[in-house]
Amino acid sequence: MVRFVFERYYRELLNFLALKVRDRDTAADLTQESFARVYAAERAGTAIRDPRALLYRTARNLLTDGYRRASTRQAAAPDAGDSLIEPDDHAGPEALEPDRAFATRQRFEAIATIVDGLPPRCREAFVLVKFDGLSHAEVAQRMGIAVKTVEMQVQIALAACWERLGELDGGDAAPRSRRPKNHPPEN
Repeated sequence: MVRFVFERYYRELLNFLALKVRDRDTAADLTQESFARVYAAERAGTAIRDPRALLYRTARNLLTDGYRRASTRQAAAPDAGDSLIEPDDHAGPEALEPDRAFATRQRFEAIATIVDGLPPRCREAFVLVKFDGLSHAEVAQRMGIAVKTVEMQVQIALAACWERLGELDGGDAAPRSRRPKNHPPEN
C-alpha cells in the first residue's frame, strides 16, 4: 500500500512542483523531500487520512520556505557578485543532498516492500490504522475481528518495519520506548 501511494502520486506531485519552480531537478528534490517528510510523520505515529493532501500541503510548505529563504538572501546581499561568502555557505538542507535523498528513497522502498509482503489481514489492519487513521476499534469493527487482534497485527507489522530499518542502519532502528511489547530486545 505504501508503494501504491508513492507510485500513484509521485509523477503528479513532481509535475506540479516543476510548474511552480520551473526546474525539473529542484522539483524532483522537493518531491522527494515531501515524500520523506510524510513518511517520517507517519513513522512518528501521525494518523494520515489523505496522503495526497498531506503531500501537496508539505510540498507547498517547502516552496514557501524556499521563497522565504531566497528573498531573505536577496535582501541581505543584493549584490551577490561582490559577496565574500563562499557558495557552500548557502547550501540547502542536508535532506536535499542527493546521497541523503537516495538513502531516504531506499528506506522508503524497503518499508514499502515490507508492508506489501505482510500477510493480507495484517497488512489491511496496519494500513487502516497507520494510513487511513482509523482507531483500533474502528478497524476491528470493519474487519470483523477483536480489538486485541488488530493491536497484535499492527504490532507485528511495526516490528517487521523496525527490523528492516535496523538492517538498513546496521543496528537497532527502534528506540526502546517505541518497540512493541512483544518485540524482544536485540543483542
